Amino acid sequence: MPLHATLASVTRRIAERSQPYRSAYLARLDAARHQGVQRGALSCTNLAHGFAAFPANDKLKLKQDRAASIAIVSSYNDMLSAHQPFERFPQILKEAIRAEGGVAQFAGGVPAMCDGITQGQTGMELSLFSRDTIAMSTAIALSHNMFDAVLYLGVCDKIVPGLLIGALHFGHLPAVFVPAGPMTSGMSNSDKVKVRQLYAEGKIGRTELLEAEAKSYHDAGTCTFYGTANSNQMLMEAMGLHLPGAAFVTPNTPMRDALTAEAGRQALKITALGNQYTPVGRLVDEKSIVNAIVALLATGGSTNHTLHLVAIAKAAGLIVDWDDFSKLSAVVPLITRIYPNGTADVNHFHAAGGTGFVIRELLDAGLMHDDVMTILGQGLRAHCREPLLDGARPVWKDSPAESGDENVLRHAGNPFSADGGLKLLQGNLGRSVIKVSAVKHEHRAVQAPAIVFHSQEAFMHAFKAGELDKDFIAVLTFQGPRANGMPELHALTPALGILQDKGRHVALVTDGRMSGASGKVPAAIHVTPEVLAGGPLGFVRTGDMIRLDAEAGILEALVPQEIWAARQTEKIDMYDNQVGMGRELFDVFRASLSAAEEGGTSFGLPPVIEKEKVTV
Repeated sequence: MPLHATLASVTRRIAERSQPYRSAYLARLDAARHQGVQRGALSCTNLAHGFAAFPANDKLKLKQDRAASIAIVSSYNDMLSAHQPFERFPQILKEAIRAEGGVAQFAGGVPAMCDGITQGQTGMELSLFSRDTIAMSTAIALSHNMFDAVLYLGVCDKIVPGLLIGALHFGHLPAVFVPAGPMTSGMSNSDKVKVRQLYAEGKIGRTELLEAEAKSYHDAGTCTFYGTANSNQMLMEAMGLHLPGAAFVTPNTPMRDALTAEAGRQALKITALGNQYTPVGRLVDEKSIVNAIVALLATGGSTNHTLHLVAIAKAAGLIVDWDDFSKLSAVVPLITRIYPNGTADVNHFHAAGGTGFVIRELLDAGLMHDDVMTILGQGLRAHCREPLLDGARPVWKDSPAESGDENVLRHAGNPFSADGGLKLLQGNLGRSVIKVSAVKHEHRAVQAPAIVFHSQEAFMHAFKAGELDKDFIAVLTFQGPRANGMPELHALTPALGILQDKGRHVALVTDGRMSGASGKVPAAIHVTPEVLAGGPLGFVRTGDMIRLDAEAGILEALVPQEIWAARQTEKIDMYDNQVGMGRELFDVFRASLSAAEEGGTSFGLPPVIEKEKVTV
């Protein structure tokens, strides 16, 4: 199948607009590479510090400047279920690499926070900041310049994007990403939603709610719904940064351990010391970024990636915007139904055919680039496979030709929807994205009076007081990156769902986030510019008529122009969002983060040097 014309044009558009920055990035990448082992650039004193505590045989290899040294950078902690399995991984990796003649060193850890724990809590205001903090922590771990490739152990929301951003700032080093896998399935997603709504309606108490939640989140591994964490894993496979089929194998199983060991062996193969050198900064290019966007759209993945993929691209000297997402969404079919866009979890999806099936379908439809660099060095088609155990080692076979369950996974020629379900909204309120994969067609256009809130707490107070049993659009302001770190706003989801189920026409418009768990209520999110930066969403007043039309791509306030032109943003006191729970440590982020459509980043594009001037 020839490449789809829209895919080709979007890819070309990204490459053309990015050219000066990408060229500068690649020049920096080439300058960082050292001939021979990377630690050969160190002095004897430097190197002695780098292996002082190592076992004698490993120390001898590092002294001889011949064997590759592979860094391990991990997000392990034993509180978060998704990261707890990583406790065992370094030893597995070290033994596998040692057996192949190399050395693995635990280079450093990065923080990992869970949006599921901080949801609706003050700590959520550090969530987006944590992504760039993880990137910075990765850079510190690799700053010793001892390493020839890196194994990145991460899974969840900001962790994988942060690790990849950090990796791209050491783009001369090959990178292999090593997932932990999802927990086994617990309470069904449909039952979980029912319990949450019953609690929101006051029909059950906290004891019953906690019991249901504990049955849902019950073991080691990621949450099993298709939110940002599992979207991350899909994208790493679509970009060729995982071993094929590695994403959704559950932890603490022989297959998971075999894939972990194989990841170490693969990292050893692709260093500059062999003939398969695969620097991550060249692997991640405009084609692989487009492949990631397509995979996101085809699977109904997390809207958080309208920030994270933009930020990842920026780290590689590439400029991606929401027009790119929108144009691709119009031609990419939705071929999965995974909760919250369906009832199945990722374990069910994996059993039905999984990532290899998705990648093959999209390649066959001309909707992905095969001619990309991957950690296997064989193009993306090599990732249309799934692993089997042959003794203690994984081997691969082709992914199934037919879906194991067409309620969950389908051929591209028979999709659940002809488009990817992610829409760009534009109008006098700014630019926004909306995910409609789980929104019924009759709910995709809402015109109703605005009710303005400045916090989730204010909304919930009005809901519990019975003030919201009517048609309205909730406008939640001062929730952008620079205002309060752009927390997720899922505390609103059950309440809005209850009102919609009653027949009310409701929607949400905000400069905040809803992420991959956004569901059946239309939500225009990431409105840019944000209110704190003077965005026009701050001009809205309670009672203004708002039009949100996901089909037509419109987001506007129906206010006479002369009145609108005279409006100014309401001033509010943000002090309570700046102190407590460590938030005062992150003033530098609040002061400097870019707009949501620019990735909400603390860093810029690579500097372009021209005529002795540096421009960014």
